[in-house]
Amino acid sequence: MGRFFTKTIATAFAVLIVAYLLKGVTVDNSITAFLVAVVLGLLNNFIKPLLVLLTIPFTVFTLGLFLIVINIIIIYMVVAIVPGFHIQGWFTAFIFGLLVSFFTAIIESIIGKPKSNN
Repeated sequence: MGRFFTKTIATAFAVLIVAYLLKGVTVDNSITAFLVAVVLGLLNNFIKPLLVLLTIPFTVFTLGLFLIVINIIIIYMVVAIVPGFHIQGWFTAFIFGLLVSFFTAIIESIIGKPKSNN
């Protein structure tokens, strides 16, 4: 539970940073950014593996480039689910995904991993 919460907070901060930096991405407020992080995490954990499995032939044929399309589809699913979150265009969604991953990794390295209870 601690790992999911830490990653969600880091992703929410990353979403706010990217929305500030990238034209074409709007996030109404920090609660919306948190919802984007939660929904993005859930879709990446449950829907994305299914999409990857179902599209193996396309992924192999395109030498893995179809995974970019899957990432964009996941981002657009988040846009459809979370009110107050908007992205203009496929290219903006692609850049948004890259930047959120980058900033999340930086923020997580600063925060550190939560300690386990074992």
